[in-house]
Amino acid sequence: MTEFANRVEQVSISGIREVFEAASEDAINLGIGQPDFPTPAHARRGAIEAIESGQTDAYTSNKGTRTLREAIASKYDRDYGLEIDPEDVIATSGGSEALHLAIEAHVDPGEEVIFPDPGFVSYDALTKIADGTPKPVGLRDDLTLDPATVEEEITDDTAAFIVNSPANPTGAVQSEEDMREFARIADEHDVLCLSDEVYEKIVFEGEHHSPMAFAETDNVVVVSACSKTYSMTGWRLGWVIGSNRRIERMLRVHQYGQACASAPAQYAAEAALTGPQEPVEEMVDAFEKRRDVVLDGLEDAGLEVPTPQGAFYVMPKVPAGWVDEVLERDVVVVPGDAFGENGEGYARLSYATSMENLKDALEIIDDATKAVR
Repeated sequence: MTEFANRVEQVSISGIREVFEAASEDAINLGIGQPDFPTPAHARRGAIEAIESGQTDAYTSNKGTRTLREAIASKYDRDYGLEIDPEDVIATSGGSEALHLAIEAHVDPGEEVIFPDPGFVSYDALTKIADGTPKPVGLRDDLTLDPATVEEEITDDTAAFIVNSPANPTGAVQSEEDMREFARIADEHDVLCLSDEVYEKIVFEGEHHSPMAFAETDNVVVVSACSKTYSMTGWRLGWVIGSNRRIERMLRVHQYGQACASAPAQYAAEAALTGPQEPVEEMVDAFEKRRDVVLDGLEDAGLEVPTPQGAFYVMPKVPAGWVDEVLERDVVVVPGDAFGENGEGYARLSYATSMENLKDALEIIDDATKAVR
């Protein structure tokens, strides 16, 4: 008998957290993956009013309140022309739980999950926790995921592939053509396309497209959340959308591990989705201005960096020793290999901090870059 399950022994603590813990309290943090804006006032009021009226005192439905699921369904109709039945939505404890449900419900031991490398740290870990086989694939030069690469990697053992747009850690946005291809691949190869759309509203050029809008089968499952769009990371409220048969299987995992998402967070999310959207627009405008400043600063420092079209990250190529040099100067960045082997030689910087902090950090980065060249 082993002391611990092998699937847990395969998973290590996130490299992002290791960087945070090693940094000093006075450091400028360009590693944090959360908006530095307040949760919109109307969302907070939604939770407060629900608490004061006693609506949050009991469990909600396992899937979440009917009114929240209706708000989520209406959003997809409004934004993407998708007719979603509220019964085909589960409110989850953030996008992270939604990813966990989707992978647990669809991946048998040994089956492959294809995902981008560099890519979000949870994809590899959650695949291993499900006893699946991670199959990371490299990206194009612009750091987008190539549908042709995904299709080449599909085998009889492939259960799913993951698409993330806008992407963490790269900020890359997949084109409509790419999303149509991902939907076709899921249809023709009868594999699950798991579309991680948590950053869907933070797009600077073009627009976000969901592969669910182009699929002819039910082989696309969508994961999203209020975390980034509404600056609600601490509320832990996300959702997963799929066909009735897929939702029913994911619900089996959710109801035993979670029962239901936090009731106050559900009412806050409903208010966020149905209330004024100006705070989102103002936040995205601010992020775009910061992105442009960061791009200029990194390029002035002599670093090569693809232009991110969304999210709030940039991922420049960096010389050897650069990350350590920057960290020693009290600017927190995340080494690219925290996001996969193909991230080596890159670093992820978040511009979810003040313009003043960004300008100070860029001066330090310029000095650090000169020091390692």
